[in-house]
Amino acid sequence: MNVLFIGGTGNISVSVSQLALKRGIDLTLLHRGVDFTLLHRGRQDRIIEGARTIRADITQPEQVRAALGEQTFDVVVDWIAYREPDIERDLDLFRGRCGQYVFISSASAYQKPLTVPVITESTPLANPYWQYSRDKIACEERLMRAYREEGFPVTIVRPSHTYDTHIPVAVGSWARYLVPQRMLQGKPVVVHGDGTTLWTVTHSEDFAKGFVGLLGHPQATGHAFHITSDFALTWNQIIEQLGDALGVKPAIVHVPSDAIARVDPEVGAGLLGDKMWCAVFDNSKVRRFVPDYVATIPFHEGIRRTLDWFQADERRMQVTPDDHARMERILAVASGG
Repeated sequence: MNVLFIGGTGNISVSVSQLALKRGIDLTLLHRGVDFTLLHRGRQDRIIEGARTIRADITQPEQVRAALGEQTFDVVVDWIAYREPDIERDLDLFRGRCGQYVFISSASAYQKPLTVPVITESTPLANPYWQYSRDKIACEERLMRAYREEGFPVTIVRPSHTYDTHIPVAVGSWARYLVPQRMLQGKPVVVHGDGTTLWTVTHSEDFAKGFVGLLGHPQATGHAFHITSDFALTWNQIIEQLGDALGVKPAIVHVPSDAIARVDPEVGAGLLGDKMWCAVFDNSKVRRFVPDYVATIPFHEGIRRTLDWFQADERRMQVTPDDHARMERILAVASGG
């Protein structure tokens, strides 16, 4: 099977790239020109061996068209499409050039609070608070219109808080070492609300097993899937298990989500439209299509792997003064400041 990944070396997608190659997929990575056979941010200990590369900037369609020439693909996956214009570009580029186009959406697009306790793929899509989620919904709607009107072979996948080289926290940068650094320094960290809502985090290696099983699946066209763990934790447990992995007891300060949103609207949008609500997923649909899919990495194990990666290189543990300042502004709300 001949597969093109636009991206393919990020927090989620590197595990998918590696598993795809392991399963014998002929994988091509399209990128702008840096050597993306290595993972981002200098992660040179995990080389993606065996992938071909095409050097082109996806934001420059004519450049991509020239680089692709007459090549066609069984599957195209765009890991870095976020807005409807990105979809229009991809439709122009890949009509008639692929047997399946996979769009990476987001489970944050699901309507919350839920009207039923468990999220399925039929849960309505709506998020009035977070522009990121609304953009993903618009992308999905455009692709499904292309599927209905012209038979464009789209499959939609909605990850939910999938981690590997990111730390799945709700308040504080999850791409940097802020929360672990604060814990190790004995500084307080914020948990929104009372920390008792249930949340699902998924290690990228688990996600990859479900995702690769959908590539080239002849019956997946026109369908949407989420691929998540079946391990649900409270936010308090997530932070406590992060602390356990660091060997410290975290100093948790609970701050209402709406108060966080007033102080930091960017963080607040992701809380009010997503992370302040319970999110437990029914994965029976992806299992019908990929019968051997099962998530096997519990968070207490996966987060140790993530911390090991950060701690293997001091450059990965850099935290900016602004990161701490944003956290301190939120903490000031809790202390009446």
